[in-house]
Amino acid sequence: MTSNPPLPVRPTRTAQPGFPWQHFSMRFSSTPRGARLARRLAGERLDAWGIPYGSDAHHTLTLIVAELSANAVSHGRVPGRDFRLCLSAEGTTLRVEVTDTRGEKVPTLVEPSDALDGDGGRGLLLVAALTDRWGWYPCADGPGKTVWAVLEVGTT
Repeated sequence: MTSNPPLPVRPTRTAQPGFPWQHFSMRFSSTPRGARLARRLAGERLDAWGIPYGSDAHHTLTLIVAELSANAVSHGRVPGRDFRLCLSAEGTTLRVEVTDTRGEKVPTLVEPSDALDGDGGRGLLLVAALTDRWGWYPCADGPGKTVWAVLEVGTT
């Protein structure tokens, strides 16, 4: 008599996840539609990694992905070139990286009072306020830059 092996059980989600090393990377078109798709796929990936939809960490991370992707489309766009989204998780650390192909336009954090006067400029203030650290570096393998943000999840 043969028996079937047991089906895998989906792990129980906890409020303070400890991630094994996870990585996700994908290129998207430098369009508003590409930025939306990046945010949606990031949300699905985070849920699969144990950061459930509706949690504070999920909302925060998808907002960060949305902002950095929108910046890549608005300020880092070169016609015909894509932007890349990379997500990685290890331990309780989650990292978001968005790479575009426009290296001469570097991100700058404006003063909160200056951001209130104009139509834009508040996105990186949000990223700075919601993450533990953020920054950017020029691409070593071609034109462009990578803007990154790190969030420690479950370390309250």
